[in-house]
Amino acid sequence: MKDNELEIIYSDDNPAIEKDDSKCIQCGYCVRACRDEVTVLKMYDINQTREPVCIHCGQCANLCPTEAVHEKFDYLKLKELLSKKDFIKVISIAPAVRVAIGEAFSLGEENYEGKIVAGLKRLGFNYVFDVTFGADLTIMEEAMELVNRIKNNERLPMFTSCCPAWVRYAEIFYPEFLSNLSSCKSPITMQSSMIKTYFAEQEQLDVRKILNVVVAPCTAKKAEVKRDEVNRACEYFKVSGISDTDYVITTRELISLFRDCDIDFKPLPEEKFSSPLGKGSSAGLIFGKTGGVMEAALRTAYYFLNGRDLDKDAILFQDVRGTEGVREASVNLGNVTLKVAVINGMKNAVRVLDKIKQGEVFYHFVEVMSCSFGCVGGGGQPKLTLLEMKSRKNKRLESMEKEDSHSTIRLCHQNPEIKEIYEKFLDEPNSERAEELLHTTFVDRSYLLGGGHHE
Repeated sequence: MKDNELEIIYSDDNPAIEKDDSKCIQCGYCVRACRDEVTVLKMYDINQTREPVCIHCGQCANLCPTEAVHEKFDYLKLKELLSKKDFIKVISIAPAVRVAIGEAFSLGEENYEGKIVAGLKRLGFNYVFDVTFGADLTIMEEAMELVNRIKNNERLPMFTSCCPAWVRYAEIFYPEFLSNLSSCKSPITMQSSMIKTYFAEQEQLDVRKILNVVVAPCTAKKAEVKRDEVNRACEYFKVSGISDTDYVITTRELISLFRDCDIDFKPLPEEKFSSPLGKGSSAGLIFGKTGGVMEAALRTAYYFLNGRDLDKDAILFQDVRGTEGVREASVNLGNVTLKVAVINGMKNAVRVLDKIKQGEVFYHFVEVMSCSFGCVGGGGQPKLTLLEMKSRKNKRLESMEKEDSHSTIRLCHQNPEIKEIYEKFLDEPNSERAEELLHTTFVDRSYLLGGGHHE
């Protein structure tokens, strides 16, 4: 923090966020986002750390009115690479992107995945995949992990690990909970792992020639994909110098890319995702909203526990839906009743984490999303004014729930492409190969605090 407490400083090596001081008007919006919404500025003393602490969530960039603070722009590098013919160009779209991109083209918060696919193919991408597939894969692994932990009564509560900003927050401020985090990679990093192993193998592609890109609603994904722990394709093929994910661009960057390349979004036709990583269930789709990961996991955990699917009238876990800061519920999964909690936004996490730490509450399973409303409110989504923020995010969320209600595949384990990848490649959830390619580890980063952790 600077002395006037009206702007945030950023380290030069921040992998997700950067700042143009010439555009800063010292409005203080970035400070309010980091201090009041994300709570990072409340958790440390820069006089102790000497370096700014950042979880890469991008909420500061979302509120900056002058673009002084913004995500690191990777779409410009990507634009240059799209003209090169020696790459096999692959791109995947995260769930929350499709219900927000329409705002930039005066189309509202409907699901525009078909138009996005069409636009990306016109940009020169050879394959366009759906990260909803990666979300389904995450649930297969995470639900089985949850079931095993409950059966063995170990490392409970289990926390979700798909939000990289929350993971980094835990690594810095609550390292005592790292063993409680699900070991599952996020949907994006699982997707990328399968692109550069399974897909490359199936299509007989040289993995070194695959340019793998992800469109995400989240700036923290730019940092996440650089973690050594999530890059395993090089070990699988025993080649060096490759990453599972080459670039992450935000929803805002995709909008800029379309505009820079003269792609007229509105009249684009609806086109379908490529195979074999292009089909997802609606349970995977609702990953993009608060409570969505919890609900998707419970649907499949029920199947793993009981050997049959939920009845259609029981598929909605209404108690974990909503936008309250913290939602608690007791959920019946046949012979097992789980105590669960959904944390919507990082500012609501601290009091729950402290209560768990002090033994005041007990849960089996806890979802944490750093950004309010979940990924639909991510740091890389189209910017909103303070007046329209709540209503727009609600519309994005409602669009996802609408898609879920109309879907013919509402359970991750029913996705035929998920069934196929386990039959051909992964064997079963939590198998040796699945552990190798789809699971990760976490790092105690409390050393970044320099002794200045605020209680």
